[in-house]
Parts: sequence; C-alpha cells; structure tokens
Amino acid sequence: KKNKIPATVVHGATIEIIWTSIPALILLTVAIPSFALLYSMDEVIDPIITLKVIGNQWYWSYEYSDNLEFSDEPLIFDSYMIQEDDLAIGQFRLLEVDNRVVVPTNSHIRVLITASDVLHSWAIP
Repeated sequence: KKNKIPATVVHGATIEIIWTSIPALILLTVAIPSFALLYSMDEVIDPIITLKVIGNQWYWSYEYSDNLEFSDEPLIFDSYMIQEDDLAIGQFRLLEVDNRVVVPTNSHIRVLITASDVLHSWAIP
C-alpha cells in the first residue's frame, strides 16, 4: 500500500499555484499604477539646441546640428586640452581646453554623446 500523506506534501500543485500567483498579483497591483505614473511624468520637451559630442583619443569634437537656420552646414569644431605649461593662473589642470562649448542657461538642451575610437567620460561642470 502507498502512504498518501507524503504524496500530498511532495506533489502539492495547488499550493504551488497559490504561492506563485499571489506574489504575481501583488507585483501587478504595484506595477500597473507605477507605469501609469511614469508615463504621466514623462515630459516631452522640444530642445532649443542639439549638441553632438564625439570623443576622440586626444580631443573632443562638437557639432551644433541646430545651426542650420543660419548656415547650410552644422557648426563643427574640435576642442583640445591645454598643456600644463600653457595654463594661466586660475585655470584648471586637466580641465581647460582651447575651444569651450557654450550653451545657453535655463534652457532645454539635447546632448548626444558618442565616441569615435575610444570610450570617454564627459561632464558638464
């Protein structure tokens, strides 16, 4: 004869369905309002300037692609770091460049950052 007690403990499909479905329902009740709130908080703002930043091995390249209303070509320039020997008093070591990026304050700006040959970090002070 088979013992029926171990069979109900080992093969409890009902309890497995319960302890799987109840946490899934709890997660859904939290996730659905969270996604609705996340969607409503998303601000779609049209930026006034798009700045494309391209990291090269020893310098940065910048492209103002929204410059097309003034010219047929986007404004593109390179920015090299100033050597320590050429720094003036008050300039920051390893942060000063020959061509700085200028963007308006209190405005929405889209910054696209990529690298051409090596990975870099880029920051706005």
